Amino acid sequence: METGAAVVGGGLEGEGWDGVGWEGLVTAALLGTERRGGAGGGGPQALLDAAALQTVRRRAGLRPAAARPLPDPVAPDPRPELPEAARRRLAQLLAGRAAGSVTGRGAAPDLAELLPQWLAAANSHGYQAPHALLPALLDAARARTDLRPQALALAGGRGLWLARFNPDWRFALRSGSGGSALPDPADPVAVERLWQEGLFAERVAVLALVRAHDAAAARELLARTWGTERAEDRLMFLDSMRAGLSDADEPFLEQALADRSRNVRSTAAELLSALPRSALAARMAERALACVGPEGVEAPRECDAAMQRDGVVKRPPAGRGERSWWLGQVVEAAPLSCWRERFGGRSPAEIVALPVAEGWAEDLHAAWCRAAVRQRDPAWAKALLGAPAAPPAAGPGTASLAERAKLLETLAVAERAQWVADFIAAHGLSEAFQLLGVCAVPWAAPLGRAVVDALDIARDAGSYPWSFSGVMGLAERCLDPAEAGRLDALTSAYEDPPDGTPGAVGYWSEAFLRLVATLRTRATMHTELTPSAP
Repeated sequence: METGAAVVGGGLEGEGWDGVGWEGLVTAALLGTERRGGAGGGGPQALLDAAALQTVRRRAGLRPAAARPLPDPVAPDPRPELPEAARRRLAQLLAGRAAGSVTGRGAAPDLAELLPQWLAAANSHGYQAPHALLPALLDAARARTDLRPQALALAGGRGLWLARFNPDWRFALRSGSGGSALPDPADPVAVERLWQEGLFAERVAVLALVRAHDAAAARELLARTWGTERAEDRLMFLDSMRAGLSDADEPFLEQALADRSRNVRSTAAELLSALPRSALAARMAERALACVGPEGVEAPRECDAAMQRDGVVKRPPAGRGERSWWLGQVVEAAPLSCWRERFGGRSPAEIVALPVAEGWAEDLHAAWCRAAVRQRDPAWAKALLGAPAAPPAAGPGTASLAERAKLLETLAVAERAQWVADFIAAHGLSEAFQLLGVCAVPWAAPLGRAVVDALDIARDAGSYPWSFSGVMGLAERCLDPAEAGRLDALTSAYEDPPDGTPGAVGYWSEAFLRLVATLRTRATMHTELTPSAP
């Protein structure tokens, strides 16, 4: 085979380019051989031969780098392995997530939407993730933040160990413990070592562990390093005090009111206002009672330094008046228990029903709504929600569905489900989506029946079917799988009603088929996760 180079002394030499280094060859290639010829005037072919020769030399002369030490092995995971059927199911769900949503999936279940429930169920059994599926599991958690707590719990210490070697998985090192082995909370030496030397995720986890075991010890642990922590870390550590918040936390939180970070100060004030016997709550109650009473509303005329220290933000958002902004913050932070005496012993429902003059009703009721949510007060929440059959716009506390959803979360699970079921029976599904999102899964029987009945009514009326796709998606994830048998009758197709949307019946039939298939898949998933499953 002919080339533009000759074999000389066992090597190749390009004519005219002998002795030219790699940088010179690159320059010649960029400028052109006619403008930058070699000593012998070699042409393009000789230049390419010389480049090939230099490439061989560079590769042959490369010295191997010193081998890096192997990473420390991960500690064994004592949790049991998944049953084989459950392992195959996880692989299928992860593959379905990676493939993405497919438009027009017919009656097939949406695998990506089943993954969160599968992870929660697997963790409830205490399983560990299959080693071969850890990369796909971490990829799924990276793509969906809602999956991270459950995905990282299943991944365990091995998942956290693996995340150290891939920059794409760094979120795992700050998202939680990752299931890594935590010390005995009663072992102060081991706790202190992890607190001082651990990753941020491990420190958050050990603080939560110690707080659940001994809240006083957790506060002391945090206090020892508080002054040296970064502002964003102080905020996260402070936020962890929501769990098990008690009057004993007040001194620490009072000190945090003077923190350098505005976000830390705001969170400390919020937590203190959730303690009805705290000094901050008393100060806010004094301010609120001076503003609101049976005689009317007189909003604050200034936001002084003491108010700002207690968490009141002076500057209102665009379009909001200063006085209404300050009033809302003061009333929101005042303990709800102070209003009974102020209004002559009336109940929350009676207080909320009182007329409010001078256009302050919306600001006052909105502040009471936020206070009921913050203080987890079901009596005030029910008073502000009103009767579920009442028109939403005429609600005693708020017409906002978002605010109503927050109020519902303060009620007991069964009471919440019944209120939403009664709301759907009275108003249908068009305004119920946000309310359904705060109900416990699987939905209680009365709520499940109300949703299915409302969907059936919408189908029979020939309603535009795609407007109910969000609720149908929720039903696939939240209905009790035991309802599948009762839904079989709704899967049959029939003729479109004369005044209905053309093609609606076919959509409804397909949607109910998918709902039934999803419910049965969920039931099978739970069966596969039981230890006795094959």
